[in-house]
Amino acid sequence: MFENASWIVHPNNNLYEPVCFFKKLSFKKQVKKAALNITALGCYYSTINGKRVGDFVLAPGFTSRKRVQYQTYDVTKDLKDESTLEILVGDGWYNGKINFGVASNVPKALICQLDILYTDKTKESIVTDGSWMSRRDKLRFAELYDGEIYDSSYEDSPVNARELNHDKKIIVKQQGVYVKEQEKIKPQSIFKAPNGDTIIDFGQNLTGYFEFTVNAKKGDKVEFTVCEELDKDGNFYNENYRDAKARFEYICKDGKNTYKPRLAFWGFRYIRVDSFPCEINDESIHAIVVHSDMKRTGYLESSNALLNQLFSNIIWGQRGNFLDIPTDCPQRDERQGWTGDATVFCKAAAYNYDVEVFFEKWLTDLKLDQGKKGNIPNIIPQTVCWDWSTTENTGAVWGDSATIIPYQIYKMYGNKKILKNQYVTMKRYLGYIASTTKKRYLWYGCEQFGDWLGLDAPSGSYRGSSNEDFIASVFYYNSVKIVAEVSEILGKNREKYDTLAEKILEKTRKTFKEYKTQTECALALYFDIAEDKKAIAKKLNDMIISNGNKLKTGFVGTPFLLHALSKNGYTETAYNLLLQEGFPSWLYSVKQGATTIWEHWDGKNENGEFWSKNMNSFNHYAYGSVADWVYEEACGIKPKLPAFREAIIAPKPTDKLDSLSATLETRNGKIVSKWYHKDGKINYEIETPVKSTIIIGEKRYDVEKGKYTF
Repeated sequence: MFENASWIVHPNNNLYEPVCFFKKLSFKKQVKKAALNITALGCYYSTINGKRVGDFVLAPGFTSRKRVQYQTYDVTKDLKDESTLEILVGDGWYNGKINFGVASNVPKALICQLDILYTDKTKESIVTDGSWMSRRDKLRFAELYDGEIYDSSYEDSPVNARELNHDKKIIVKQQGVYVKEQEKIKPQSIFKAPNGDTIIDFGQNLTGYFEFTVNAKKGDKVEFTVCEELDKDGNFYNENYRDAKARFEYICKDGKNTYKPRLAFWGFRYIRVDSFPCEINDESIHAIVVHSDMKRTGYLESSNALLNQLFSNIIWGQRGNFLDIPTDCPQRDERQGWTGDATVFCKAAAYNYDVEVFFEKWLTDLKLDQGKKGNIPNIIPQTVCWDWSTTENTGAVWGDSATIIPYQIYKMYGNKKILKNQYVTMKRYLGYIASTTKKRYLWYGCEQFGDWLGLDAPSGSYRGSSNEDFIASVFYYNSVKIVAEVSEILGKNREKYDTLAEKILEKTRKTFKEYKTQTECALALYFDIAEDKKAIAKKLNDMIISNGNKLKTGFVGTPFLLHALSKNGYTETAYNLLLQEGFPSWLYSVKQGATTIWEHWDGKNENGEFWSKNMNSFNHYAYGSVADWVYEEACGIKPKLPAFREAIIAPKPTDKLDSLSATLETRNGKIVSKWYHKDGKINYEIETPVKSTIIIGEKRYDVEKGKYTF
C-alpha cells in the first residue's frame, strides 16, 4: 500500500492553519468498485463532492510516533463521472498542543491512494503527489485543546502541494476501533446566569462537540466557550481547563448556517453563548457524544437511586475518556494516555464494555514506546516533549500497565495473542525494575507516584502517606507473578519467575512489617503480602470505622480497598464505603450533582468551592474502578476460565440495599446475577450460559448452563 504515493504538504511548511488538499477526478469508464486508503500526520476530514467520507472522527487516531494507521473507505457510490476529492488536515494528535506545546519538526501531511476497479476489469490507482492542489481552508484554526475558528467567507488561492520525503514504513493498517459519533443530546435548559451570561446546560458531562443551525447575515458570529461546572454563584467556570481555551468561533454566511466541528473535541456539560445572531433555543443546538465505538457489555442496577447515578457516572466517565486511547481527562490541556489511570480501571472497563481491540491497539503503542532500558513511559502514546522512553522515571502501577492490562484482557476475552505480543515487553519491564532498584528483590529507592491523591497526603503533596517503596515492591511482586502465569499460558518455563516472586515476597515481608495506612493494609491483603490476614483485615476495618466509615485512599489504594474488605470477612464495611454519602465518598460527588467521576474526592465542596484550578478534572475515571467490585463481589460474577468459558457466581448481598443486579455479555453468552429482598428472605436469580460454580452463602452448586433461583 502507498508504494507509488507520496506524503504531501502545503509549500509553506510554517502554516499553523488547517490545509485542504484536493484533486479533480474524471472517469471515462464505469467504476465497479472504489476504495480510498488514507492517513495523515495530523487529523483529517475527507469529502467527495462535498459529502463526508466515512465516519471516523479525528482520524487517523492517536498512536506512537513510530507508526500511523491508515483507514480504508468504500467510496464506490460516492464517485461520479466528474468528482472532487477534498481532504482537510489539521494539527490534531500529531502536531498540536497535545504534545505540550512542543511543535513537531514534521509539518502536517497527507498520503492517500484511491484504488479503482472498472467494469471492464481494468484497475487504476490515484495517489497523492505534486499534482495535487492545496490551500488554506475556511476552517481557519483547529486545535484539540483550544477549539476551532471557521470563516464562511474566507477564500485562498490554490497552489500545488509539495511532496515530502518522509518515511512510509511507519504506515500501518488500522488496528484500533474507530472513534464515532454515538448520540445527540438536546439542551436540558438554557438560562441566564447571575452575571448575565447565557448558558446552555446539556445535563450531562460529556465528550464530543455540538451542532448548531442559525439563519444569519454574512459576517455574523457564533461564539461558544465550554465548561464542566458552574461556580458557587451559578456562573460559568472553566479555570480548571488551565491553558486549554476550549472556544469555538464561526463567522456566518448569508442565510442558513449549519455546522459542527471537524478537527476538535471538548469535554463539557455547559456552553456559554458568547455571541449568537438571534435568540438561541433548544432547536438551535444539540451536543454530539463522541468516543471509541465499543460495544456495551455490562449493566448494573440497584434499588438505590444515588447508587444508580454512580453507575451511570462510571459509564459516562469511560465513554468520555475512551477516545481512541484511555485518556486521563477530556477537557483540560492534557488528555493523555496516563498508564496508571488505565491500569487501575482496566478491569472495570472490560466489564462495562468490550475493550479487547481498544486495548490491543493501545498496548501495541506501549510496546513501541517502551524505553531502551525496559521502562514504561508514564503516558502512552509518548509525546514529543514528555519523552520518558529515555529516562528512568517509571512509577509503580503506572509501569505495571505492561503486565496488568494484557493479563486482564486475556482473562476477560481469552485471546492469547495479546499475551504473545506483550510478553517481551513484560519481561523487559521486570528487567528494568531489577536494574534500577536500590535493594535487590524489592523495588526500592526510586522515584514513585505513591498513592496518588490519597487523602492522607501531607500538606502540599499530591501523594498519600503510604510507603512508596512498599507500594512499588507489592506491584513488582504482582507483575512477576503475572509473568510467571503468562509464561505457562504461552508454553514457556515459569520456574525462574516463581522463584523470583518467592524471594520478593520474603524480602517484602521482612522489610515492611507494619501497615500504617488504609492503602497499605488493602494492598497487603489483596496481593497476599500480609502473613496474618485476619489481624490486618481487622486493623483495616477498624481504621475505616474510626474514620467515620470513610476512606482515605487515592488512585492506588481505592481500586483494591473494597475487595480487600469483602475477601476477608468485612463485606458490610465495604458496602458502608460504597453507600457512604458524606465526604469523602463516591456518593458525595453524586449528591453534588456529578454526572461523571471526579479526579478528586473533594473536587467541589458542599459550599460549591473548588479544590483547585490547577488539577481538578470532573471527568476522570480512575475512582470508577469500584464498578469491578460491584460486578465481582457484590454480584459475584468472575471468570473461572478465560473468556468466561466457565464462571464463578458468588453474590454477597446486604440489608443496606433492597436489590442489586449485574448483567454481563461475555464471549460465551450472557450472565445475570440478581439478588433482592422479599418476604423476609433474600432471593437470587442467576442465569449462566456456561458451566458454572454458584456459591450462595456457605453452599456451593456446580451447575450446567441455565437459569437458577435460590
